[in-house]
Amino acid sequence: MAGTQAIEAPVPPPRPFILWPLYIFLGTATVLALSNHLNIDIQALLWGLGDITEYIGRFGTPELSNFPRVASLMAETLAMAVWGTALAVIIAVMLAPLAARNLSPNPILYRTARETLNALRALPDLLIASIFVAALGLGPLPGVLAIGLHSAGFLGKVLAEVLERVDVGTYEAMRSVGANFPQIVMWAGWPSALQEAVGYTIFLIDRNVRVAAILGLVGAGGIGMELTVSFRLFQYDRAAGLILVILIVILSIDYVSDWARRLVR
Repeated sequence: MAGTQAIEAPVPPPRPFILWPLYIFLGTATVLALSNHLNIDIQALLWGLGDITEYIGRFGTPELSNFPRVASLMAETLAMAVWGTALAVIIAVMLAPLAARNLSPNPILYRTARETLNALRALPDLLIASIFVAALGLGPLPGVLAIGLHSAGFLGKVLAEVLERVDVGTYEAMRSVGANFPQIVMWAGWPSALQEAVGYTIFLIDRNVRVAAILGLVGAGGIGMELTVSFRLFQYDRAAGLILVILIVILSIDYVSDWARRLVR
């Protein structure tokens, strides 16, 4: 039409750069650099796949000729996990209120409790179990102590953070009526954090069953100790049977713990 001007189409933005080749190059270079720094021979790993497959094939026929003993050892492992978790709960319940920033009555107590939980959490289960095995001898007691102390570091830190998330007004209301520190913790802190605390404790039991099965490798009792003996005697069929029992029990506990956590939500 006369008198009208043609409307120019907007200039399209420039085509974006294709960066995926650069990402692939950087990822490959990083893997090669790390492999070289850690002396990882990828070629030897690929050549060893056949040996790995042959070794795994030795576990193809699980053997449980002495099942009552295996069941007894598995029960001992479960008992280690339960008693270790109970010890962790006791320690965590005592230290968590002191490690909560908005609840601890004194900065020195707060820092002491925090660093204690950090120290317990920093030491691996196997290291603590090895120390107690050297001091107390073989058996489930070193495993219980190792699980309890290490788990207390995790649970105490989590519970302290749960207590810190409680509404400040709840604590202030208790202080305003003259409540002391134990009364504030008992009647304001734990009732507000109870649901989360129970959920984390159930999760901890689930985790500690796995840990208890491993601690037997350093002589801390349970089915892991029998598994270590089977490996050292090259009894792969018996080791396969023990591993199968561990897997069945852990999977069963996993389902039970999921069900229990849904109940407390």
